[in-house]
Amino acid sequence: MKGLDTAEFKRGWRVLVLALVGVATSSSSLLLYSFSSMVIPLQNAMGWDRAQLQVAISALSLGTIVASQLAGWLNLRHGLRRVTWVSLLALCLSMWALTGINGSIWSLYLGFFLVPLAGLGTLQVTWSHLVNLWFEENRGLALAIILSGSGLAAIGLPLLTAWAVGRWNWQAGFFALGLLPVVLALPLTLRWLLPAAGAPGHRAAAPVGAAPANGLRLGEALRSWRFWVCNLSMTLVVSCVVGMVTNIVPLLQDRGLSALQASQVFSSFGISLILGRLLVGYLIDRLWAPAVASLALLMPAFACAIFTFGASTIALYTLATLLVGVGAGAEFDIAAFLIARYFGMRDYGRLFGAHLGLVTAGAAIAPLLFALLYKNTGGYSAMLLFCGVCFVVGPLLLLTLGGYPRFQGQGLPAS
Repeated sequence: MKGLDTAEFKRGWRVLVLALVGVATSSSSLLLYSFSSMVIPLQNAMGWDRAQLQVAISALSLGTIVASQLAGWLNLRHGLRRVTWVSLLALCLSMWALTGINGSIWSLYLGFFLVPLAGLGTLQVTWSHLVNLWFEENRGLALAIILSGSGLAAIGLPLLTAWAVGRWNWQAGFFALGLLPVVLALPLTLRWLLPAAGAPGHRAAAPVGAAPANGLRLGEALRSWRFWVCNLSMTLVVSCVVGMVTNIVPLLQDRGLSALQASQVFSSFGISLILGRLLVGYLIDRLWAPAVASLALLMPAFACAIFTFGASTIALYTLATLLVGVGAGAEFDIAAFLIARYFGMRDYGRLFGAHLGLVTAGAAIAPLLFALLYKNTGGYSAMLLFCGVCFVVGPLLLLTLGGYPRFQGQGLPAS
């Protein structure tokens, strides 16, 4: 196993810091990781039940599908810098607009659909594209570092939201979330997301002298069975991670924990997400990525078993949440890495946008299924069984991908 080459990190550390903060304050992170802490306040304030509230995550996912397709196209046409600046400001305003939702739950659904569209330049498509331009030898670890921003979000956002709601009201939760993109991400974007020469077709901060990108175009990738294996595998995993993330806090409160205790247990998710992501990122640069990914993505299956059959103790609930975090930590950096390694960088923005859109479509359907299961069974056992099966099947599919292809000048894999 080769050692760590620090040259890329010395050159691109500013990009890593910027992208880390960008992921933590992206539209998907803000609403997804704060949602568990907002369910009961919204239920009490508006009278909406939990099954109805779960549909908001589907609306968020649908908005993300559309936004991820637009992001790849707009970044290619106008450059990462300009699109990201505008998106950060629009994301702040769209979060604040959620404070005006009324008694109709459709206003909540519409708001959750529009937020990712407003913040389309803050999605993982942008930040993973940027980092892939700067890193090659340490691409897996670099992606793991910046995508650990979602772990920071998972640690901090439930506590921030619970504090703001507890001190004031549910509107304060959305207002506090809306401050984060402009207070944290915008100053770094203005300072460090600058244009540089050397990346043909990409008006963004790419290292000077970067080699022309090889790989498949979107149409070629769509005809590749490997692309669809990646899509199916990650759809099964991501949709169930979304289901676990958005239901852990209310599940724990149903089992007797207070809102604060449940939020504290859920914060452990962010810790293991970060640690799992960094470890997996380091290993996939040095070992065959699908094998590493399969092992990490199996961990949430054990969490489902603990939540279903384990004793009702905070220690066991924390262990189960940690295992979910390990799997969640591997999902998006694995996807970003696999798309770059198996399909190249020639059309990465559109390829990863298409992959993200397809995966997010599954994540949009999952909350509807979970809401139906909860409504019909009155509990979470059916959801945990479904997720447990998906957390086994999805990772094992990755083992069919085979070795990494070598691309010729026109992008097609070398024979």
